[in-house]
Amino acid sequence: MADDIAKHRAAIDALDEKIVALLNERAGHAAAIGKLKGDGGAYRPEREAEVLRRVAAANRGPLASDALARLFAEVISACRALEQPLVVAYLGPEGTFSEMALGKHFGASVVALPCASIDEVFRAAETGEAQYAVAPVENSTDGAIGRTLDLLLATPLQICAEVVLRVQQNLMAKRSNLKAIRKVYSHSQSLAQCQGWLAQHLPRAARVPLASNAEAARVAAKEAGAAAIGPEIAAARYGLKLLARSIEDDPKNRTRFLVLGARDAGPSGKDRTSLVMTAHNKPGAVHDLIAPLAAHGVSMTRLESRPARTGQWEYYFYVDIEGHRDDPKVAKALAELRDKAPFVKIFGSYPAAVL
Repeated sequence: MADDIAKHRAAIDALDEKIVALLNERAGHAAAIGKLKGDGGAYRPEREAEVLRRVAAANRGPLASDALARLFAEVISACRALEQPLVVAYLGPEGTFSEMALGKHFGASVVALPCASIDEVFRAAETGEAQYAVAPVENSTDGAIGRTLDLLLATPLQICAEVVLRVQQNLMAKRSNLKAIRKVYSHSQSLAQCQGWLAQHLPRAARVPLASNAEAARVAAKEAGAAAIGPEIAAARYGLKLLARSIEDDPKNRTRFLVLGARDAGPSGKDRTSLVMTAHNKPGAVHDLIAPLAAHGVSMTRLESRPARTGQWEYYFYVDIEGHRDDPKVAKALAELRDKAPFVKIFGSYPAAVL
């Protein structure tokens, strides 16, 4: 057995040396591309999506495709940093799901800029303090993030990518004695998402909402008999122990984030386009607006209404459709929609989330 293990380890060592050489060869090509592009921008979301999809298609195991995709996301991140160091704004503080979404999409080789509000996230990218912004837009349990939708109306930024993050809630505390917990801190949404587990395991513990999961972890780290609910990254940030993992009532809970920048992405082969529009105040007006999508075979994946705040019972209609706005059938449908709607704004076309 010892001889067999030694042979496998020797083979792994030899493969590791080849992997290092190949990674550096890849990085050399990325750096050369960066010089050829000049100031064309290192981050190309459509190209990165194509790479991750190709990696998944080429995978024959035993590694899972999502594991390989995470590895390659970090490879892409490190190679991208050779071309241009990126600053990316997100909803802070450190230790939030927004930071996890940023890391999932951009990898570790970026400068992550935490902001106190979604407004500040947008402003950082609009003023050039950051090249890109990551903002939550909807949760599969709690619905749309209204402030993000409102800011999309006014911003010159374009959606260039999306990130879908599994919301895994964890109970964390300074000490590992569950019976000693008398108070649980978290964001109000996280408390609501875990009320079934809390009712069963901590029925007498007070539930205290705070501004963020990260703030809850920070407070719990300083208070005896207190725990926090939030992402695993918060436990690492604030020196807490994980008392229970995945305590959310809905294991399918997801949050969708948008990546925003100065321009949207080129076609990747599997894209989404987001827009907002208004309708005339008459019967059948909304049906008339979406009719061009059906006529040209464009699939609508989301329709969300939000008050226009004019006092006249008028609404904005937020729409996601499949395809890139440069695709012929999408372009024709959008042209007809512009003729019918009093107001249309396209937020951007971007690759559909790979992971």
